[in-house]
Amino acid sequence: MEKKTWKTNLFIVLMLAPSLIITLGVIVYPLINTFIRSFTAKDGSFTIEHYKFIFTDDIAVGNIIYTLWIVVVTVIGSIFISYLLALYLRFTDSKISKFIGTLYILPRFMPTPVAVYAMITVIRDSGLLNRISVLFGGDFKPGLMYNAKGIILMNLWFNIPFATMIIVASLSAIPDSIIESARDVGAKKLNVFFKMILPLSIKDVMIAMTFIFMSNISSFTTPYVMGGNNPIMLGVYLRKQFSEYSNYELAAALSVVMFVLSSIPALIYIYTNLKEQEWEKTH
Repeated sequence: MEKKTWKTNLFIVLMLAPSLIITLGVIVYPLINTFIRSFTAKDGSFTIEHYKFIFTDDIAVGNIIYTLWIVVVTVIGSIFISYLLALYLRFTDSKISKFIGTLYILPRFMPTPVAVYAMITVIRDSGLLNRISVLFGGDFKPGLMYNAKGIILMNLWFNIPFATMIIVASLSAIPDSIIESARDVGAKKLNVFFKMILPLSIKDVMIAMTFIFMSNISSFTTPYVMGGNNPIMLGVYLRKQFSEYSNYELAAALSVVMFVLSSIPALIYIYTNLKEQEWEKTH
């Protein structure tokens, strides 16, 4: 029996070995190498000057603040709009809601460069909106290019469908009988929402927030095409240090900083989830 178990375990290890080797080569090794290089000077000696530069240089600090501002606004805006849309899709049974339910996910299947270019043709000062206003004697200039407003708008366009998909799935898992029972005993709609619907869906909302934060903290295409020259988001700043200035060590330090920033919401979610499980076990 033990021999058979040993052979089974060996077979499992051999089957998993290719994917494990690929993971080590593609993900783990670059992470370790980047971390080591971030503490390496031009002459190969140990240094923390790259991190000092990132957190003391006015341009670098400005880029970090600019990035966090865009990401936080994107997260809040995406979750707020997505939750309202998800509530409408979940609790409204009409032709309009069904129509929206079939269309809202389409932006997830559109390539990022195509979507960004399409948005630019609409919102730039000489784009579609401006041309329509000219037909009526106006000269409307949205002013959404090369600034944070345009980047946030594009981020919302990408992330609202994603967050809505997660929240709709969460709300769909709430049985109608629970809500109907609460309404039967006289509970008002706001009480039902804050005491039943929101608590039962908050975990999936946090998941959506985590993924939106992580995906936008390192975004490149949208801020590169639609953003200005200063300040710039960290993804574009990293690309400049790596490709234009060949400052590979500083680029490695920026990569580590971006990784840490993107890990913060994930760690918060994991911590709160573990605390919740611990509470459930003790009660």
